[in-house]
Amino acid sequence: MASQYNHIHFAASSAEGAQEAMAELVALYGQVPRYAADVIVALGGDGFMLQCLHEGTGLPVYGMNRGSVGFLMNDFVAENLPERLETAEEAVINPLSMKAETEDGVLHEALAINEVSLLRAGPQAAKLKISINGKVRMQELVCDGAIVSTPAGSTAYNFSAHGPILPIGSDVLALTGIASFRPRRWQGAILPSSAVVRFDVLERAKRPVMADADSRSVKPVKWVEVRSEPEIAHRILFDPGHGLEERLMREQFA
Repeated sequence: MASQYNHIHFAASSAEGAQEAMAELVALYGQVPRYAADVIVALGGDGFMLQCLHEGTGLPVYGMNRGSVGFLMNDFVAENLPERLETAEEAVINPLSMKAETEDGVLHEALAINEVSLLRAGPQAAKLKISINGKVRMQELVCDGAIVSTPAGSTAYNFSAHGPILPIGSDVLALTGIASFRPRRWQGAILPSSAVVRFDVLERAKRPVMADADSRSVKPVKWVEVRSEPEIAHRILFDPGHGLEERLMREQFA
């Protein structure tokens, strides 16, 4: 039976190990330009995987870990790559869209596969007003910041901030405070994926805030609006038994 992934485009981060791995794989399997590829094989860490997904080709991406963090990556093995691709499990994830207005009146837009975060940009704690679907739910959150996370990103910054791990495929988002001071120890919220989350920054001159969508930052912001984008789909391939659902389950019992 013919493979659905006969034409492979290899991409690698600038790290020495990733570049060496790409040279080895290209020597074994050849290289086709991205426009002619059936699949992208990404060599690096999670940051490079996110970079490949953000390029928006619509192609499935199979990552192999040649970086420091590899939650979204498979183990690097040069042999039998076509067979691994053919048996791989596909996970489809939807990104978040961020709209943010900065103090100069410019509107910024970006997509985030893992999370959108707001972070204090000065020595004072941030003060945020939080609205969900146009209704104010928290008049004032005093904190170091806040995160809106997808299920795929829930084990990243969100988990480090003591947010919940969300099952992949669940129609929910995690809203998590970072070092919440008032209300003290606020536990955050789990929201339907259809929710539109708006943050208004209070006392902006004294308490500046930056917004970040998968490490793409804008500052200082007046307000930020976050929503899921179900019409945009990113496809990630995993070795059998090591897909996102299994990885998220393992994280909860580590």
